[in-house]
Amino acid sequence: MNHKAGYVNIIGHPNVGKSTLLNALLGEKLVIVNPKAQTTRHRILGILNGDDHQLILSDTPGILDPQYPLHKSMMKAVDEALQDADILLVLVELGENPERAEAVVKRAERFGGPLFVLVNKMDLGSEAELAAALETWQGVFPKAKVVPISALHRFHVDALRERLIELLPEHPPYFPKDDLSDRDLRFFTSEMIREKVLALYKQEIPYSTQVVVNSYEEGEELVKIQADVVVMRESQKGIVIGRGGGALRQLGTEARKAIEKFCGTKVFLDLKVKVDPDWREDDKKLKRYGY
Repeated sequence: MNHKAGYVNIIGHPNVGKSTLLNALLGEKLVIVNPKAQTTRHRILGILNGDDHQLILSDTPGILDPQYPLHKSMMKAVDEALQDADILLVLVELGENPERAEAVVKRAERFGGPLFVLVNKMDLGSEAELAAALETWQGVFPKAKVVPISALHRFHVDALRERLIELLPEHPPYFPKDDLSDRDLRFFTSEMIREKVLALYKQEIPYSTQVVVNSYEEGEELVKIQADVVVMRESQKGIVIGRGGGALRQLGTEARKAIEKFCGTKVFLDLKVKVDPDWREDDKKLKRYGY
């Protein structure tokens, strides 16, 4: 039996639904999702295995104009995804203007393989608005397959998944068949903690925060985790901790519940807050934090 395998990489602006789409195509939540921009900082692979195929889905940071070294690292991840893609998915949202998506369009135009332009959030507009959007994007990418979807409500997601599998090149599996991602449990633990930071804190805190998992000890009935929530200033540390430690306790409780659901076992989570000035603007610090 011939086996198919390949990389299907997703690019687009921040907040158009790339992570939601990856989760929908996988059929389970793997990557964190939040309405705040710049939720995704890394390139993350989700692996969907079948007897005769391996669909490797790549979530990428939202394309933006880099303002500091962290942003440059994020855009490097996007460009890497363009280089190894067998199929490229350009995700836009209903109402998005191609004239304001120049950085996305230029990157997609460099790709020579099968190209899909997915008009997401199709449920938020009228039939006329959707028809106009499909026509507009088909004009921008004449050779692409332009498809309306709703990643959140999974409209047309199953059909898209089937078509992507059909288009995969013949190739042995790139990863062991029981792998779900190229990332380990420490990474997903740090991401789940950061997801709760995004949900619980406002203004600059989510964008100034990095989470570092220092220890991850698996026992028969309990996983013990110690992690640092890293911020850039002492004032931010005070906000994360909150009056009497209340905000940090809430963060710990919600993060622990999410980790327990993900790994299917009880978790003891020890969170500490540390200050690392200007970590997102220092190349050496970014490398230490996995960027």
